[in-house]
Amino acid sequence: FSHPGKPITFPIGKYSLELRVKPHYFPDRERKMTPKQIGTLIRDTRKLQGLRQDELAAASGVGLRFLVELEGGKATAQLGKTLAVLAALGCAIDITPPDGGGQ
Repeated sequence: FSHPGKPITFPIGKYSLELRVKPHYFPDRERKMTPKQIGTLIRDTRKLQGLRQDELAAASGVGLRFLVELEGGKATAQLGKTLAVLAALGCAIDITPPDGGGQ
């Protein structure tokens, strides 16, 4: 990755997910984001903001157990709750359909 601020796009079926993250979250340089990488991103961002897990859980409206499992890379984490945690941290996710994606 040549520029850390450049968005990274991940294909998800006929749609795509665009994230702006630091390159070290993708050591293989592929555009496949794993639940473990999302958990690591959430944990690192939380720590950088000086938040404890219980504080972020409360601010996100999720349970502490959910947050612990999310940061641990749980593959079956609920999408709505995951988005709430990311929003509470100030993370932005852009999902863009592929060209000609029904518009």
